[in-house]
Amino acid sequence: MNERIAQYREKVVQYWNNFSKKQKTLFISTVGIILLAIILLTIQFSKTDYEVAFTGLDSTDAAGIMTYLDSNGTPYKLSSDGASISVPSTDAARVKVDIGSQGMLQSGSIGFDKAFGSSSSVIGMTDQEFNVKYKSALNGEVEQLLERMNGVQNAKVLINLPAQNVFASSEEQERASASVVLDFKPGFRPTQDNIDGYFNLVKTAIPNLPIENITVSSEENELLPSGKGGTSGSLTGAVQENLNLQKKFESDVKQSVQQFLSKLTGPDKIDVLVASKLNFDQVRSNEKLVTPVDEENMKGIEISAQKVQNTYSGTANPDGGIAGTGQGDVPGYPSSSSGGGSTSEENSSTINYEVNHITRDIVSSPYVVKDLTINVLLEPPTGQNSLDQPTQDAIAKILKNIVASYLADSGVTYTDAQLAQKVSVLSQTFQSGDQPAPKTGLSSMWLWGIGAVALLAVGTAGFLIYRNRKRAKEEEEEDLPLPVATEFPSVTLESVTNENQVRKQLETLAKKKPDEFVNLLRTWLAEE
Repeated sequence: MNERIAQYREKVVQYWNNFSKKQKTLFISTVGIILLAIILLTIQFSKTDYEVAFTGLDSTDAAGIMTYLDSNGTPYKLSSDGASISVPSTDAARVKVDIGSQGMLQSGSIGFDKAFGSSSSVIGMTDQEFNVKYKSALNGEVEQLLERMNGVQNAKVLINLPAQNVFASSEEQERASASVVLDFKPGFRPTQDNIDGYFNLVKTAIPNLPIENITVSSEENELLPSGKGGTSGSLTGAVQENLNLQKKFESDVKQSVQQFLSKLTGPDKIDVLVASKLNFDQVRSNEKLVTPVDEENMKGIEISAQKVQNTYSGTANPDGGIAGTGQGDVPGYPSSSSGGGSTSEENSSTINYEVNHITRDIVSSPYVVKDLTINVLLEPPTGQNSLDQPTQDAIAKILKNIVASYLADSGVTYTDAQLAQKVSVLSQTFQSGDQPAPKTGLSSMWLWGIGAVALLAVGTAGFLIYRNRKRAKEEEEEDLPLPVATEFPSVTLESVTNENQVRKQLETLAKKKPDEFVNLLRTWLAEE
């Protein structure tokens, strides 16, 4: 057995020595690369891929999930901060469903189902224990509700419930209070509507809790409802809405001017720049007017009329005597009167008119254009350096009319000179696409040169590889042993008459000198 192993080893060594140095290097490199690839593929396919199944966990939820995974024999990885748990990708969906169905994810909050799911003792719980569990469960329920709101990532709630007094009325009862701390998702900024939603949710979830007893804070600042002056969110939204409205107005004016003037110059020969200033103050006014029904005669409708006419008649002594002759008489006045007849008449008329009573509640437009400027850049016709003056004047007049129409409600009367300052018409040749663009990189000659050098380098490398391979092949052919120069062993078959002796000599020669035995066989085959 040892002799056979030695023969195989000698054959392998002889076969290995027949290779050149380059062939040996190539063979060893190929075997090494194949072994390395097999090892890497084995490691890749045998390792377990983990997928993050739960993130943002607190210590309570993480401990519950770890206990459940340990009991089921499911491998897992806990992150360095203890807030994330990864499980194998093949089991991720099943683990999420199982843990979600059992209600383990409570974000550290204990709801009513956990607090009162099982009693602490056989005979029940005391009032003190019930109050503690009730407050904890109420805090947990409110936290779970807040975490379902838009943008809230984590919530912590502390509720203070005052003791009930049976002798106090509902108005005299102490009010509850609540303190809430919210962590928002990255990049989320709550609007005032979101903040009011948080306050209303806490108010309706807790009995006897007014809005003023609720404190909601975030990592940055305290959040205020609308009733306490919390207008930061709504103010930001209003400013953004006003900016968008101003951009929309300028875009519409620009589009209208371009569409109109493009019929004169062409669509690609005009550019418009519009700048505006809008007043977004919304004015409310109430008018109470009284107007006549018949405005021509300034009269109303007669709804009632009353006429009164009285006539009186009687007798009286006429004046007589000598004027001014009696004692104490007035000079020139009759001293006595004699009887005579008298009549009197009294007329009165009352007419009630009904007029129009008009009450108007006027809400002004949400925005008014206070200022507007339009700048137009035109390309002159082909063969001209600038537009002719009559065309520029006509376009400027059109733009002045447009600006005047938009500024009609601004409350300011502008003259033609002031309107002319708000428009401008410029003439300039545009940079068309036919003109060569500025050179920002390598020229075409350099690119062609680099390409030629790269092609030459690739060709040279290919030629060198081909020449090396051809030279190696020639060297291998030169290294092959020639059967003519072989020195034959001294085996005298003529003197040996017994076949057994010949066989023994050949076996001995094959064991001791296998190379000479092979050369001998080649010689015999060549002679035959």
